[in-house]
Amino acid sequence: MSLVAIVGRPNVGKSTLFNRLVGMRQAIVDETAGVTRDRHYGKSEWCGHEFSVVDTGGYTSNSDDVFEAEIRKQVILAIEEADLILFMVEAQTGITDYDAEIADILRRSNKPVVVAVNKVDTGDKMYDSYQFYSLGLGDRLFSISSATGGGTGDLLDEIVRLLPPDSGAEDDHPELPHIAIVGRPNVGKSSLTNALLGTERNIVTPVAGTTRDSISTYYNKFGHEFMMVDTAGMRKKSRVHEDLEFYSVMRSIRTIEHSDVCILMIDAQTGMEAQDMSIFNLIRRNRKGCVLVVNKWDLVEKSTNTMKEYTEALRARLAPFNDIPIIFTSVINRQRLLNVLEAATTVYANYSRKIPTSELNDKMLPEIENWPPPAWKGKYVKIKYVTQLPTRFPAFAFFCNLPQYVKDPYKRFLENRLRDLFGFTGCPMEIFIRKK
Repeated sequence: MSLVAIVGRPNVGKSTLFNRLVGMRQAIVDETAGVTRDRHYGKSEWCGHEFSVVDTGGYTSNSDDVFEAEIRKQVILAIEEADLILFMVEAQTGITDYDAEIADILRRSNKPVVVAVNKVDTGDKMYDSYQFYSLGLGDRLFSISSATGGGTGDLLDEIVRLLPPDSGAEDDHPELPHIAIVGRPNVGKSSLTNALLGTERNIVTPVAGTTRDSISTYYNKFGHEFMMVDTAGMRKKSRVHEDLEFYSVMRSIRTIEHSDVCILMIDAQTGMEAQDMSIFNLIRRNRKGCVLVVNKWDLVEKSTNTMKEYTEALRARLAPFNDIPIIFTSVINRQRLLNVLEAATTVYANYSRKIPTSELNDKMLPEIENWPPPAWKGKYVKIKYVTQLPTRFPAFAFFCNLPQYVKDPYKRFLENRLRDLFGFTGCPMEIFIRKK
């Protein structure tokens, strides 16, 4: 599928236009300059033509932004991989030094460029757009308003006309598993994404909160194929001061809700803190598969049984849902990264497993007969039948004569027997007791 990159200096409306093109509020938009940092991908459709769109951070130089060099690198990467560049400028401000610098890069890129003059909300502002012909990027400008959608139809017509025809080699993968990398700020989520992809996909700095958007990437290496989503770090509400960070945290929560498996990263030096437990409980409440990754393991002083003791302490903290893979990694040293992929793939296989009803009854009914539910006030509970429910996560219904007398401890016994017999490691499970 053809790729269109939106580039420009900060605060000219790139993310607003990106959201309009993909038809959803996918990129964070705020009046603050420099909100977008990573490349952000989406899909657009116009007159029967589908193409991918990438939103980039605002290109700057010699500014006070600590992310300036990384953002500039991301913009250059987006220009290199795009089939067409949509260069956004602003009518009211006119040509700035940044605009001239970007135009110089684009002229040397030998890629088709479309210039969009944004914030032309009224007819009298149309005259402000003619000055941009001096940038030497084609003989046609498009005056638009990304906020209201004015002029975007003509712009899309030109984009579709200039894009190369689709090869048909790459298809959409809606049925692929969605694996989200979540955790507190600065535990190494973006570093893990970059290490697995083998490219500088997301910006990585020592500053907590660098990633703001949830960045989705198609992954197809080492026999694994899925959509990988890097999210913003989530912290307590009382410590979220910026509106931007609030939106980032909300977007991370939405990413968990729409994922299949979550890779929860924690810092080996600090261990499983209260905020890590909050994120874990969010994953469990949303019934998502989970892999726990203990990063920065190279910084921990070790003895003979350090890893075993650390694992036992984590499982005690996570109880009762502690049947999850725990991987100790050092992303910087590339330690056990493939183990993370294999664990996530295994958890997804468990998460989507459907067990035939006959097999369930053949194996579970003898277990129930050997350890029946406790009698309640002289009344005996008899479970006669079990079946898996057609839910996205593992859920089972047990039919009996007196469902009201089956208590939580026995439900946990049934869950543990299902895990032992069928292997649902990493997946939360729901047990329903129904009247036969």
